Amino acid sequence: MPSGDTSGPLDLGLLRTFLAVHRSGSFTAAARLLRLSQPTVTAQIRTLEQQLGRPLFERLPRGVAATAAADALAAEVAGPLDALAAVAERGADGTEAAAEPVHLAGPAEFLSVCALPALAQLVGAGLRLRVTAGLTDDLLAGLRAGQHDLVVATSRPRGRALSAVPLADEEFVLVAGPDWAGRIGPGRVAAEGPAALRGVPLVVYAEDLPIARRYWRHVFGTRLTGPAAAVVPDLRGVAAAVAAGAGISVLPRYLCAAGLAAGTLVPLLEPDDPPINTAWLVRRAGAAEPRPVARVRERLLAAAPGW
Repeated sequence: MPSGDTSGPLDLGLLRTFLAVHRSGSFTAAARLLRLSQPTVTAQIRTLEQQLGRPLFERLPRGVAATAAADALAAEVAGPLDALAAVAERGADGTEAAAEPVHLAGPAEFLSVCALPALAQLVGAGLRLRVTAGLTDDLLAGLRAGQHDLVVATSRPRGRALSAVPLADEEFVLVAGPDWAGRIGPGRVAAEGPAALRGVPLVVYAEDLPIARRYWRHVFGTRLTGPAAAVVPDLRGVAAAVAAGAGISVLPRYLCAAGLAAGTLVPLLEPDDPPINTAWLVRRAGAAEPRPVARVRERLLAAAPGW
């Protein structure tokens, strides 16, 4: 163990708290994971730093940054502490105790259409799963705080506390229901650009037209202006309204693929370079990954090419 001004053996409880802070990057997140109060976590880390005679964390405006001494200590104690935790989680007869639920979070539409069908067999085989839907910034804050195990994010998080890998690329498609597609006319959008859509009701996810505005800028090279005809804070609702004749919208292809195949949604344009957004699968950097969480992560990554 790294040398310091210790007065005796280091307490396992202090080391467990230290490892939770090191892995989560936050006293608050560690407190949630350990079911302790934040002042208790702070006091335990201060005690450990005094015993070692050196600082372990640099306090930041959001979370903490590990020092070189902390990284060295974590490398030394992580394996033994994880092994002890595995033993402690076994039942008296040596069988594995019931695993904690895996907490997965992300956009409601993506979870419903892509992630949950991919995980259905795991749930059927005994996986315990808890799902939270929301916006990326809020969900990433919850991940840092230990509320989630995995987050599907619509943007790559910054900082060292979280680790992200690309999960899937969302291609956006300009669509209408059959009625409006017929009224606009085939090929008109390709020939005339957004002028062909003048006066056509626009159905969107939010008042600031985030997806449609990006499509207009990327494909048409112009700014989308004007209010939406309908705002539905769920893209599945947007797709349903458009298919029923409410107007036009821009939707991710994974969400409208079935409608396009069935003819209830009609693509108004097939550009050579459609706008694409990458979905990221995010977890806490350096955190010990329980086997159920690893299985969920592996299954999502394996299923993603089919989305």
